Amino acid sequence: MTRHPRRTALLAAVSALAGLAFTAAPTTATAAAPHTPAASSQAPAVRDLPEPPDAVKARELLAGLVVADENDVPGYSRSKFPHWITQYGACDTREVVLQRDGQGVVQDDQCRAVAGTWYSEYDGRTIETASGIDIDHVVPLKEAWRSGASEWTTPERRAFANDLVHPQVIAVSASSNRQKSDKDPNKWKPSLVSYHCTYSRAWISVKATYHLTADLGEATALAQMLDTCHT
Repeated sequence: MTRHPRRTALLAAVSALAGLAFTAAPTTATAAAPHTPAASSQAPAVRDLPEPPDAVKARELLAGLVVADENDVPGYSRSKFPHWITQYGACDTREVVLQRDGQGVVQDDQCRAVAGTWYSEYDGRTIETASGIDIDHVVPLKEAWRSGASEWTTPERRAFANDLVHPQVIAVSASSNRQKSDKDPNKWKPSLVSYHCTYSRAWISVKATYHLTADLGEATALAQMLDTCHT
């Protein structure tokens, strides 16, 4: 049986996430085989910020996106995209990204970042406290909802909201994240113009991976942002 490409991509994302995330200790004897640790203090294998495709590939992916009007589909709620989930030990997705994207990050025994510095790619600010950092969904949850995610299952939306495999979550200043809100690139762009290339490549990559649509203004803005890339 041939699967629909969107469903195949979502199932792959769910499987990838399952390979990274650790939940509570197994409750059955067969779940925890000898020499196979359950939730532990060891981090998952993927620890680097995922690199989006280069500009040439991003243009190909952009051309392949379905361009369609995106209306506010009724029923949206952030709770339909469960986050932040446990990734390993006491560390949830937020804490993993804070560790990944920061410098000199110190975590306490509950995995909370108690020291470190973070450079916000969106506005060029250096933040010295974790409370000043938000973990942004490059493609916002509500944007995903109105471009296809309203049809997903809860596990698929959970995978999307906690995706450490693709360039979907990034530590940025709280102020820039809140200015962005759920806006697409036609309505909001990082104030740091030098980041437009990477941002557009990441946005396109995520939309292509999850087979989400793009409206005409969004696609036009992304093409213009790709023009800032030096290839």
